[in-house]
Amino acid sequence: MSPSQHSREDLARGQGAPRTPAADRTARIAVTLFPLLIIAGGAVGLFLPTPFVDLAFLINPLLMVIMFGMGLTLTFPDFAMVVRHPLPVLLGVVAQFVVMPLIGLLVSVALGLSPALAAGVILVGCAPGGTASNVVTYLARGNVALSVSMTSVSTLLAPIFTPLLTLWLAGQYLPVDAGSMAWSIVQIVLVPVLLGLVLRAVVPRAVDAVLPVLPWVSVLAISFVVVVVVARSAEAIFAAGLLILLAVVLHNGAGLALGYGVGRLFRQPVASRRTMAVEIGMQNSGLASGLAAQYFAPESALPGAVFSVWHNVSGALIAAYWRRRSTD
Repeated sequence: MSPSQHSREDLARGQGAPRTPAADRTARIAVTLFPLLIIAGGAVGLFLPTPFVDLAFLINPLLMVIMFGMGLTLTFPDFAMVVRHPLPVLLGVVAQFVVMPLIGLLVSVALGLSPALAAGVILVGCAPGGTASNVVTYLARGNVALSVSMTSVSTLLAPIFTPLLTLWLAGQYLPVDAGSMAWSIVQIVLVPVLLGLVLRAVVPRAVDAVLPVLPWVSVLAISFVVVVVVARSAEAIFAAGLLILLAVVLHNGAGLALGYGVGRLFRQPVASRRTMAVEIGMQNSGLASGLAAQYFAPESALPGAVFSVWHNVSGALIAAYWRRRSTD
């Protein structure tokens, strides 16, 4: 479900998509099937790794497809909230690039992770907001306009902050080529997103026609990335699978809790607090997996792959809980 399919009036009120039965049904199907498909991809990579081990060269092109699809869902008015209501956007983006990287470091130290796994966990924390956060925010009755703005701004800032933070926090574990990583993020993230945004502005009707299929293209691409990442490190998963899962659950859970806490500390409305929790707790872990596979050891990509599964599961659970509770 694309946030740009929502009416501008609803977005301005922070309500997201009109709450019709059809919209609710589509969103529920998406948020339910996403984690199931990704779990299936992880299982394939784990138990049938051989055909996928040598397909790592497809990871970055698939990530570019995902980010191009994200760009197609955006319009220039989506950035208007940054100007009209800068405080919640600023709070969310700052927390995104402060809270999650530091939690990643703390979790790595507390669990005594190996250098490769620690670097992977920290890189997940340094990634921008996840592309599934908008639909989870909608399901949780959060502020969809704020979610769109936070995802967009953190994504556009990723070429600067992701490599610098990774160098600072993960450089103690493994060598980090921040310059090359920044250039990779420009190619994988910034260029495709901007191309999609411009194409949406130039031929909006043509893009509107394909918007309904974009979430499914993205989840299939992410699922395949998970297959390849898991296949390349199947032995490491069998050796340290529970430890990786524990690290991911702690990382994601702390991000959700602290994201909500930051919103509450600065007296943001309940809907905005929920949005900040989702945006900060859900990372672009597919990007983190791709970068980890390219710049670190193969097992460094595992935290991102596991995070891709878990944050969709936790997002669905927290959305179901909040959906039944008032935002007043």
